[in-house]
Amino acid sequence: MGGLEATRRTWPAFARDVIEAAVRGRDDDQAMAPDDAPEEYGGVFVTLKKFGRLRGCMGILDGSRPLAETVRDAARTAALRDPRFSPVTPDELGDVRIEVSVLSRPWLMRSIDELEIGKHGIIVERGARRGLFLPQVATEHHLDKEMFLSRCSAEKAGLSPHAWRDPQTRVWLFTADIYSE
Repeated sequence: MGGLEATRRTWPAFARDVIEAAVRGRDDDQAMAPDDAPEEYGGVFVTLKKFGRLRGCMGILDGSRPLAETVRDAARTAALRDPRFSPVTPDELGDVRIEVSVLSRPWLMRSIDELEIGKHGIIVERGARRGLFLPQVATEHHLDKEMFLSRCSAEKAGLSPHAWRDPQTRVWLFTADIYSE
């Protein structure tokens, strides 16, 4: 009985259980994570959409803890502490769709030719400033490589749009396994 249910468990279902408990002020210790956690990963993002529009998105760029703990923390944060949005309310839960992106460990981009739109996400970093775009951002917004890098530099890292071209700026690539409801 429980075995069949456990094999069908998904990361978005786990994130939903965590979010529902958090939004209702309950403990989420009953939320059961899937069994298919990779041994290595580079971080997690949980994205919430309501009627197709962004409702929250927060991530953790640390793959040192068990994946379930990281998804749990990112889910709570996306629902309750994304500074761009008010906290998700219990009344909204039925309209919110959840996406969990499990990131690979990032590697340094040596040339823009390495970047594949739709396959790679990016981290633009210079000094204390850092911005990240998930792979799906480029395809959802119909961005080419240069626009993807420029918008991440400006909108996420708070740098000039052309900062990614500067040798002092590092651009990291990663892939993501995306699990959607």
